[in-house]
Amino acid sequence: MLPWECKVIYFITICIAPRRDGLANDTAWGTVCETLTQFDKWNTYCIMTMPDHIHLLTAPLDSELSVAAFLKWFKRWFNESYGAREWRWQPGGFDRLLRTSESIHEKWNYIRENPVRAGLVAHWKQWPYQRGFADDE
Repeated sequence: MLPWECKVIYFITICIAPRRDGLANDTAWGTVCETLTQFDKWNTYCIMTMPDHIHLLTAPLDSELSVAAFLKWFKRWFNESYGAREWRWQPGGFDRLLRTSESIHEKWNYIRENPVRAGLVAHWKQWPYQRGFADDE
């Protein structure tokens, strides 16, 4: 199922402090992917790890689940797996409830094109730290 077919989906951004290149590496990417597997009550449709932040589209399987709890546990589980680093997570995160298929598709494209806009790659498919976009070429 593509995310724009969901009734409830969140666009979430999680940033590091200080804003610097701390996430665009194989170890951090592996830890992000491993951390997301622990969320058995959330469907994550796409994820993009940029040098200093993470974007994702995710949906709770239960309406009682909160984004605040998702952020808290993501950061805690990531920290436990990743270990020492020279940065910390910024408090909270940015989240937006997406209500229409048009806004979900817009954010899908926004996330996908992020490394291109940042000048990191010429085409989004070249960015190694992303998952979930192959269904919408």
